[in-house]
Amino acid sequence: MAMTITPKKLKGKVNVPPSKSMAHRAIICASLARGKSIIRHIEYSKDIEATISAMKALGTMIFQYDDYLEIDGTTTFMRNMCDIDCHESGSTLRFMVPISIVCEANVHFTGQGRLGKRPLDVYYKIFDQQNIGYLYQEDVLDLYIKGRLKAGEFEIPGDVSSQFISGLLFALPLLDGNSKIMITSPLESKGYIDLTLQMLEQYGVHIENKNYQEFIIHGGQIYQPCDYYVEADFSQAAFYLVAGALGNDVVLEGLNLSTHQGDKEAIDILERMGCQLIAKNDGYQIYPGILTATTIDGSQCPDIIPVIALACALSEGVTHIENIGRLRIKECDRLSATVEVINQLGGIAKEEENAMIIEGVKTLQGGKVSSYNDHRMAMMEAIASTVCHHQVVIDNKDCVEKSYPSFWEHFEMLGGVYDEFFMGD
Repeated sequence: MAMTITPKKLKGKVNVPPSKSMAHRAIICASLARGKSIIRHIEYSKDIEATISAMKALGTMIFQYDDYLEIDGTTTFMRNMCDIDCHESGSTLRFMVPISIVCEANVHFTGQGRLGKRPLDVYYKIFDQQNIGYLYQEDVLDLYIKGRLKAGEFEIPGDVSSQFISGLLFALPLLDGNSKIMITSPLESKGYIDLTLQMLEQYGVHIENKNYQEFIIHGGQIYQPCDYYVEADFSQAAFYLVAGALGNDVVLEGLNLSTHQGDKEAIDILERMGCQLIAKNDGYQIYPGILTATTIDGSQCPDIIPVIALACALSEGVTHIENIGRLRIKECDRLSATVEVINQLGGIAKEEENAMIIEGVKTLQGGKVSSYNDHRMAMMEAIASTVCHHQVVIDNKDCVEKSYPSFWEHFEMLGGVYDEFFMGD
């Protein structure tokens, strides 16, 4: 379904949805625990549904209620043959590959969209070293794995997705024997590793972190069930934080400012650009200032870069956003897509291989843009509409269901105005 958004300022309170990153991790840890766990404050996005389905495929008993889960991991790994459909969730795929072969198994992974184009070379190298059988196709996710993961030493580059490291951190404590993960280049997205380590501790598993250069994992550990509440998602909060920076009046409820989420960096970036975060009785609000260009290192917070780039497009001066090459292998080439959307709306931006350069303008015009079937692009475009002179037309509104299915409901609740239509109409 496409949509036309009429420029309107947003005003009101929004309860920030639960962290998708934390929910993935909690579901996995609860599924690996012996006994019953409860996970509270859940939103059933397509990515979270993919992880739930993946753990069920391994034998986990999961019961879904309106906003919480009951998970009993007692029966996990009782199936040695299974099919796991990751849909479009890169987190599900990269977390589940090592977990699925903790025991001798024959596993078939499938997926949709661009998931088959997202590299798995890190795991293929491990399979070769450990004589684990695998068969895959180029450009589509159709992966067969036969064998069992073994404890040992693993060399992982730090400039690939941190999800590979997290996947191993989930699986290795369950193996017989100790393991070591050695990071061979500077680690990007440390915040996501922190989330994994925090969740493992929550479920009784300890990892020795040697300054993010080595991780020592003792084998034979036992995950302990627990009752866990999923905190609010800073990658989704970033859309409303930027909305505030652009003059919208939005109070964010439910934020935990002591979070380990790397996307909390959105606050620091906006404050450097001239905004101020104000604590309210019922939440937090970004107060706009005169937005000033800055230099941004996006290596630790890639998911918020599209909407941060929007704020940069309306700042004074020229902003350089660096170390963002990994945006090219997300749901779309987000680096190229972000630059294209800014230019289509009337801004000035250009891309480099690993960076984007944005020259601030005073206003955006509006126009027709593509969502690239990417949830974060569609939500960025919605926030952009609030500061455009003319309507913004987005070709696919439904892609937000991947991470934030209630986004358009919240957008409308805050005063956003849009009309839906089929592109053929």
